[in-house]
Amino acid sequence: MHAFLDLLNWKNAGITIMRDFTLDIYRTLLETLQAKGYRLISFAEYCRDLETSRSRDNEKFVVLRHDVDLKAPNSLKTAQIEHAIGAKATYYFRIIPESNQPEIIRAITALGHEIGYHYEDMSLCDGDIDKAYDHFTTWLAYFRQYYAVETICMHGAPTSKWDGKELWKKYDYKALGIIGEPYFDTDFLSLRNDCSSGVFYLTDTGRCWDGYKVSVRDKIPGYQEQWTAAGLTWHTTHALIEAVEQGKLPNHVMITTHPQRWTNDTAAWWKERLLQGAKNIVKRIIVKQQ
Repeated sequence: MHAFLDLLNWKNAGITIMRDFTLDIYRTLLETLQAKGYRLISFAEYCRDLETSRSRDNEKFVVLRHDVDLKAPNSLKTAQIEHAIGAKATYYFRIIPESNQPEIIRAITALGHEIGYHYEDMSLCDGDIDKAYDHFTTWLAYFRQYYAVETICMHGAPTSKWDGKELWKKYDYKALGIIGEPYFDTDFLSLRNDCSSGVFYLTDTGRCWDGYKVSVRDKIPGYQEQWTAAGLTWHTTHALIEAVEQGKLPNHVMITTHPQRWTNDTAAWWKERLLQGAKNIVKRIIVKQQ
């Protein structure tokens, strides 16, 4: 039902198709945030402030994080939009060919954005933690050929039984010169402690903004329940933009997108929408079995 309502907007007894997850609406979201006083920054910039104890409590900011799971050229398009409006973002690349495309990585860094390693070494090494660590360091060195990588981010790999974050139960990524991993080094917004300086998390996982319901690992347990109870949940980008305009968004936010989902091409848009619908069914089953 949600998907149907997302597409239809009734006006003057007619039907107007309203497509979500286009590059046009992504730009509108960013420009609306800027108009409301939010600075759009990279995750490394956020982490460096934490390291130096520089407070952003009196500022409004959004950390822009992108997981480049597939269709790397789509990421260059979002990076160009961000560059055009003066925003900085972080792009996390996997090692698979659909993500790891050197010409795209170079083009995105040339626009002034941060890149990092979107690691899934525990899955790729079948849970062998020592082998996974060696695999991780090899690929970290690879990505550092293109950029002085300072931050990393776990790839959710929903169909794998291995959680990539388990690697850090034995090893310390900070010993490798890494200053941040979003799931470990973000001071998330706790409504129970009345801590207004914390960071509220939004992700387009599931091709919606309330996809935590079908997400296996891209969610913030313990915090998400608080945010949902407080009404900080929106399904479409249109609804999210309206919330920004009405001042309903917290002052500190991290927005994670998967650029493969964002396109103005009609055929590609429909293909992604249908594929994601099928993926959500599988993910919903996995979540129920956990």
